[in-house]
Amino acid sequence: MKTEVYSWRLSAARKAELESEARREGTSVAKLLERITAEWLAEHRNGDDGDDAEQAAIRKRVMATVGTIHGNDPTRAERASELVREIIYKKHLKESNALARRFGRRAN
Repeated sequence: MKTEVYSWRLSAARKAELESEARREGTSVAKLLERITAEWLAEHRNGDDGDDAEQAAIRKRVMATVGTIHGNDPTRAERASELVREIIYKKHLKESNALARRFGRRAN
């Protein structure tokens, strides 16, 4: 048994659309709104909102890339710190040389 009342303001056009659809379906506006809200809530319950399908699509795209990165250096992971230091050193050296040229000084 329904005991709760909920009301809200809507445009005259929206109200007319609801009444027209209820007449077309041979039901009342209240029953139409009950069905519409029940269907909407069932679709969006638990904040899912189609998230499973979106997550599956993301997973599929990611999995397509797994194993596709090649670097031809099987020791790269072990040497990561060394490689990063080397990159930083080269960048610093390049910037130092650029500053030296800019100010007419000789680089170290």
